[in-house]
Amino acid sequence: MAEYKLTTPLGEDDVRKLKTGDSVSLSGVIYTARDSAHKRLVEMLERGEKLPFDLDGSVIYYVGPAPAPPGKPIGSAGPTTSYRMDAYSPILIANGQRGMIGKGARGDNVVEAMMKYGAVYFAATGGAAALIAKSIKEAEVIAFPELMSEAVRRLVVEDFPLIVAQDANGGNMFKEGVEKYRRD
Repeated sequence: MAEYKLTTPLGEDDVRKLKTGDSVSLSGVIYTARDSAHKRLVEMLERGEKLPFDLDGSVIYYVGPAPAPPGKPIGSAGPTTSYRMDAYSPILIANGQRGMIGKGARGDNVVEAMMKYGAVYFAATGGAAALIAKSIKEAEVIAFPELMSEAVRRLVVEDFPLIVAQDANGGNMFKEGVEKYRRD
């Protein structure tokens, strides 16, 4: 397994070199969005409307962060289960999104889009929400404030620790890990 330091926006070359199990330290701007926000983003695309952020090279973190304590940009920010975004992710990937951060395996439709367009799915460590929040240096709501914790936020991250869970070449740690440790 390799280790990489990447900065957003991500290019197709950045993503295609990554392999399942690689460690990534991600810096730059990422966005938060969960299922309600994903639905709205896809509806905006379908209507031909401009999105609140540029999808090209973007990374979306599936999180509904806790309120920020005094002096901090954000509260605990642990990943949420990703399959709830599976209906929307292929459309966003086809429009330029390069990365997703969450927990749990992705559906075949997402994997197909990742392979076709060059995108990657990163796993953030569940249960480490306070630790993850230390990598978030700035947080600003940029769309759908009425969704409260699920609003779209622009985050500036520094050395956000991630693992490549599913890569653009069809690698899948959820399948490979089970096979590796299976006892027949």
